[in-house]
Amino acid sequence: MNLAEAAALADEYAQKGLEKELATLRSHWDDEIEAAARHADYRVRGQAYRAIAQFRFRQKIELLRRGLEDESPAARGSALIALEALSRQHPGDVNKFRPLLHELAARDGNIAVRRLAILCLKNGTPVPDTIRLLDGIAGNDEDDREVRSSARSVALLLTRRSREK
Repeated sequence: MNLAEAAALADEYAQKGLEKELATLRSHWDDEIEAAARHADYRVRGQAYRAIAQFRFRQKIELLRRGLEDESPAARGSALIALEALSRQHPGDVNKFRPLLHELAARDGNIAVRRLAILCLKNGTPVPDTIRLLDGIAGNDEDDREVRSSARSVALLLTRRSREK
């Protein structure tokens, strides 16, 4: 079994609530995920970051920082997808990476990475700095239309959430 197959199995276990089996799988693949995240090939690193979410490996959340700072847009995107999945139930995960997510959303050279960073921000707490950043992106006519649209919708969602508190 390779990492991708193990990650798919882990995701299946997690969806079925098979915590014991998932824990056993995590312990077996722990070192392999770490090694893959440090691999020279960006595709292997990307798989490692996606696997962190599929394994629901909360202990490896800091490893995602490495992915968010990766030179490869594909690896950064994989890390963002993993962070988004893990942060749905844990807004603190987004809060922990907020400055880096702001940087990626505002300035990354890859449009898909920018949109994924914006998508991650929707799972965090609705702080004014994030809402202002997203409003600025949404209002910048020089930015990509889809980036502006994503920023606008997440800014509105966070604004709504901030008013509910």
